[in-house]
Amino acid sequence: MVRLTMDLIAKNAGHKNRSEEDFGQYVQKLTHLNLSDKNIDSIGDLSFCRNLRVLYLYDNQINQIQNLDFASNITHLYLQNNRISSIENLSPLKKLEKLYLGGNYITVVEGLDKVGELRELHIESQHLPPGEKLLFDPVSLNSLAKSLSVLNISNNNIDELEELAVLENLSYLKAVDNQLKHMKDLEGVLKKWTKLRRIDLTGNPICQKPKYKDRIIVQSLTLESLDGKEIQEMERRFLMNWKASRAARQKSNERKTDEQAAKVESSDFEAPYFTIPLHPSRPVKEKKEKPDFLDLAHKQKGERKPPPRIRERRSQTKTQAQDFIRYR
Repeated sequence: MVRLTMDLIAKNAGHKNRSEEDFGQYVQKLTHLNLSDKNIDSIGDLSFCRNLRVLYLYDNQINQIQNLDFASNITHLYLQNNRISSIENLSPLKKLEKLYLGGNYITVVEGLDKVGELRELHIESQHLPPGEKLLFDPVSLNSLAKSLSVLNISNNNIDELEELAVLENLSYLKAVDNQLKHMKDLEGVLKKWTKLRRIDLTGNPICQKPKYKDRIIVQSLTLESLDGKEIQEMERRFLMNWKASRAARQKSNERKTDEQAAKVESSDFEAPYFTIPLHPSRPVKEKKEKPDFLDLAHKQKGERKPPPRIRERRSQTKTQAQDFIRYR
């Protein structure tokens, strides 16, 4: 195996036959170093490369991040497709902006709490144990909350994004080929990512949900690209109007339901009463008194009406006469 040392740098740069003084001046001025695919398994002493800005070490056999104390000026570090299992020893890299760790053996995103300027983290396609997913250390996430704008976590068996909601400056999330399933969880996170411009969720089960694209476009008003396709402003306006109309209908239906429920509740407290039906076609008949024929006879003769006693006697006499006739 090969160890990354100054000799390897000299050999790679074609300075093998030059003087040490020339080589010393060369490495001090060196800002970009590309040692990718050199079968390197460890990082040695590179203390002379103090002005190094970009270091390419991808496609090697490196199993540990180490000996980067000199690299206080590095802004871009490429370590993808190695054998790294832990994110460590990066605290000296105060100016680090982009970190590429895809295709390694990392199971937990950690050790980034001292890297306060990191803007891009690429940690896709880790070689995880069967059935496990990539995990995130809350301390590291909180440290990256205000700086990280690009995150690539594709192909890591991730099934939810809730813990990433703290990344308030995130503008691009690439999370293809994961296990995201729940639309409500995604909508909740999108509310907090107010600066998100691009998101790619291709290859997740959630992409098969009804109206998946429409719901994301309506939820994230800052989003410009979804799954690699640009979002048209006319499309967003149409979906927003549709959402507003639907919300108005639901509110109206809820109000009607509440009113009906209120009527039912109020009727339960009213005393029951019965209504007697009236029949206009059957007027109530007044009971008429039978005419007094004796009174009529007196009226026709113009005589005064006899006193009540006389009328009573006459009535008794009349009754007795009728009884006598019936008896006979």
